[in-house]
Amino acid sequence: MSTLVSSAAIPQFNFLLQPEFPLNALILASDALRIANQNSGAELFRWCYVSETGAPVRASNQMWFAADHALDDMPRADVYLLFEGNLPTQNISRALLGRLREAGRYGAIVGGIDTGAFALARAGLSGTETAPETVVHWEAEASFREEFPAAKPEDRIYRISGNRAHCAGGVATLDMMLDLITRFHNEALANEVANALIHTRRPSETEQRGDTGVGSKQARQAERIVSLMEQNLDFPLGLQEIAEAVGMPERSLVRMCRRIFGESPMRLYLHIRLQAARNILFYEEYSIKDVALSCGFSYPAVFSRAFKQQFGQTPRAFRATLRDRQRQGMRPEIRRLITSSERTA
Repeated sequence: MSTLVSSAAIPQFNFLLQPEFPLNALILASDALRIANQNSGAELFRWCYVSETGAPVRASNQMWFAADHALDDMPRADVYLLFEGNLPTQNISRALLGRLREAGRYGAIVGGIDTGAFALARAGLSGTETAPETVVHWEAEASFREEFPAAKPEDRIYRISGNRAHCAGGVATLDMMLDLITRFHNEALANEVANALIHTRRPSETEQRGDTGVGSKQARQAERIVSLMEQNLDFPLGLQEIAEAVGMPERSLVRMCRRIFGESPMRLYLHIRLQAARNILFYEEYSIKDVALSCGFSYPAVFSRAFKQQFGQTPRAFRATLRDRQRQGMRPEIRRLITSSERTA
């Protein structure tokens, strides 16, 4: 484990907040630094919160969080961590990309939390042909692969490589922060912070989901089947192709899927494709036709019928309802005044 040498006497962390960012990840990141300072009795780290304009930012749980700086006046830092969540591409501005690239040029550690990998990839800092490895929250992986085909998102909780840091978000943020604390100071301090937060540290290679790759041989085979289907969404494989890929007879494949999932392999495949479509609709603004094609549906009408049968709404209605709910959380004090004026008119 290499020890980082800060460009300043006290390492500076800039936490860049985007609309709909995951507040839980931000709290864990900042609290890890706070506890390191508190328990050591010294100011070992400094940090601040940054938004595009310096205005408060609404988190994904609809809480508003105040920023210390705008992008244009934030201090020079050793570490820049972009906290992104439910809207990974809708708020990526030229100013943000410029600041990320600038930080990268000056040798700072630049990282993305949850879906922050989207902005880093657009900035050319990761997910490229020369540096394809990255980490993104598993729910957004299909959407990320669609936009950045050269990227190789890995199933791990975080990755630190050179001056790039990638994290799946959630509690994994704490694991990555403990790694950074170790690199700036030492293992003992990182373990002390972990104990204070009642957390058992996990290696970076830990899989994001705890329900995969464990259990009996049959369970592992079932996971291989699901993984194969998830990796072949746009051009769905046939039953024979799936059976050959996992090395088992078609009849055995059918029996296993019915026993473990309660569905035939092809019905299971349909559910997986529809879930992937839901995740793309949740995170992205692609057309319904593009979402349908990316998830293996030749015709949007067929996709819409299947989606409505699965989720009770058409794809268009699902996204419209979701976006309206997100918009309702923006500047609620102004919306309240507008509503009040409409009632008195």
